[in-house]
Amino acid sequence: MEKNTKKAVVLLSGGLDSATALAMAAAEGFDCYALSFGYGQRHAIELTCADQVAQTQGVAEHRIIDIDLAAFGGSALTDLAIEVPHTESSPEEIPITYVPARNTIFLSYALAWAEVLGSTNIFIGVNALDYSGYPDCRPEFIAAYETMANLATKAGVTDEEKLTIHTPLIDLTKAQIIQKGLELGVDYGATSSCYDPAPGGAACGTCDSCRLRLKGFKENGTKDPRNYMN
Repeated sequence: MEKNTKKAVVLLSGGLDSATALAMAAAEGFDCYALSFGYGQRHAIELTCADQVAQTQGVAEHRIIDIDLAAFGGSALTDLAIEVPHTESSPEEIPITYVPARNTIFLSYALAWAEVLGSTNIFIGVNALDYSGYPDCRPEFIAAYETMANLATKAGVTDEEKLTIHTPLIDLTKAQIIQKGLELGVDYGATSSCYDPAPGGAACGTCDSCRLRLKGFKENGTKDPRNYMN
């Protein structure tokens, strides 16, 4: 396969953060290959948004992979019997919207595609400031996964250039993420962050993810263009 270190695999959920990470990767000069997942999530509207974001941002290729994390459940996002909380969660607790091993699995797929593409760059829009307490969004997790990846692939053990997992949002507040995205021309109206949207896709405005998003737009001094129920 042809080696091209300017290719990057970007995990694209269809939400605000991943759309911004994609724009930042493109701004750095990478040819972006967007990767999304239908994993049995109740907010599957995000996949429609991911497709729209990929098209408007002109990615080289966009793939949507189906995996069945709903088979295990354990999260309000993959088990319809568990309600999505509509009250503010405690920052000391891991919320019920955490999907076990989700980012580990997503990064593994991204790693496989990057290796086939001859790429040593993966972008993921995790954030360690304005986030919901997910253990697989922490810098320690990303660093450990990157170390593992460079031990587990052909490229990692034979090439001089090692795989890098880029986390351009890791130290930004939600308002700073939005500001950066607006500077790069991200259409946030095409993104969905809601965990419990209406059947037509309107955001609830009260789940943890909506709260963080709305707070970020408010602190940024601009209106969220996403359609909300109220």
